[in-house]
Amino acid sequence: MKRTFLAFLLCLVTGMTAFAADGYKIQIKFTDVKDSLVYLAHYYGKPLPTIYKLDSAKMDKNGLVTMQSKEKLLGGIYIILLSDKATYFELLLNNGDNMTINATAKQLPQSLKFTGSPENDRFSKYMAFLTDFSNQTKKLEAELQKAATRADTMSIAERGKALNKQLATYREDYVKKYPGTLLANIFRAIKVPVVPEGKHYLEDGKTEDTMFAYNYYRTHYWDDFDFTDDRLIHTPIYDGKLDEYFNRLLPPTPDTINAEADKLLAKARGRKELFKYTLHWVTQWAQNSKIMGLDEVFVYMVENYHMKGDAYWMDNELLAKYIDRAQKVAPNVIGNLAPEIKMQTVDGKPMPMSAVDAKYTLVIFWSPECGHCQTEMPKIDSVYRAVLKDKGVKIYAVRTEGEQKLWTDFITKHKLQDWIHVWDPEHKSTYKSQYDVYATPAIYFLDEKKIIRGKKLDHSNITVLLDILENKQKSAAKGK
Repeated sequence: MKRTFLAFLLCLVTGMTAFAADGYKIQIKFTDVKDSLVYLAHYYGKPLPTIYKLDSAKMDKNGLVTMQSKEKLLGGIYIILLSDKATYFELLLNNGDNMTINATAKQLPQSLKFTGSPENDRFSKYMAFLTDFSNQTKKLEAELQKAATRADTMSIAERGKALNKQLATYREDYVKKYPGTLLANIFRAIKVPVVPEGKHYLEDGKTEDTMFAYNYYRTHYWDDFDFTDDRLIHTPIYDGKLDEYFNRLLPPTPDTINAEADKLLAKARGRKELFKYTLHWVTQWAQNSKIMGLDEVFVYMVENYHMKGDAYWMDNELLAKYIDRAQKVAPNVIGNLAPEIKMQTVDGKPMPMSAVDAKYTLVIFWSPECGHCQTEMPKIDSVYRAVLKDKGVKIYAVRTEGEQKLWTDFITKHKLQDWIHVWDPEHKSTYKSQYDVYATPAIYFLDEKKIIRGKKLDHSNITVLLDILENKQKSAAKGK
């Protein structure tokens, strides 16, 4: 099967059947393959190539294979995969299903014939509809490339709209005819909000609401996703929806992200797999994000869910690692008062961070033996001399490790004497845990009150952050 066709398979699944018993029984007769090992696999939130193998059986010399289990099964889109790892087809499988399939491997999925599975019969009809839809779409794309006039382009666009309307109508009619079935719920899950046409105004009735389309789309994004149907996790839909919502629709601010995550988890609570996937996805996304400040979301998720027993799938060792990581990040999230650092200067004089009298303090944890530091420190100094110094910024540079002579030689060579250089020769400071210094350089930006206003910085974005902070101060001053 071609990958271009796989995009359409994302929309396909089965409805519920009356469960005679737990488990499944699938008998498959291939007309043109024999003696192959056959695998039964399923999706878990993501599209191909991410699949999870559930069962396997050996095909006999006549091309017949039987796969069965008496264990309770969570329904969804399942995959029959041959041992060549290239031949496969999708079917709709629910707990209690007992079906027979006839197939010709070289003509998949068109050759599939199901017995004992009305859901897969409807699936096959939808597949045929999608095949025709795909062919018509490709024809329109070819015509569009040859369009010579604007009128031709507009005509093709209108035909494209009509074609898309046919697909939407097909799905809407199916949902009405088979409500609550898995395929109906998948059609609803992949449905995107349609923003009402025309101009829209603010409450005064005169000012056009330029944010209406965005707000409407975001507000109604999850309207048709059934969070009570755990079978949706065995489809390739959910991960993509989470990605679009958190990465494209929501502003990257911790308060907003935390609130939206709470809403989704509240919807999914009571559903084992959807809840698990949501909590894991948001927590990992926040932990791995390169966006400044979103580590606060990671801390929030661990403190409000993992530490309260919601991460049921984690063993004690893994859970302890999450909690330990959150506890290391928590003291240095943006908006917190920066933990005190008690150090001494190159000549041995006490110089705590709180003693730095400056409008802004740039705290840098670095090592003269760190290759990245060796490149970054001179660049930061260039920014400091060009912009930061005149803006009232002072640099409090903490040497984390490295030979003392190498440290002082680096300062002299690169003329960094304007910085406040400190170290902890007796290793009494707890700065590594307080500031989560597991790699260098680690850079924090503090305001006059030593409140953390930025982190995960480098020479390229320090001035951007400074401009944002100063513009906020100006706006606040005007507001008074």
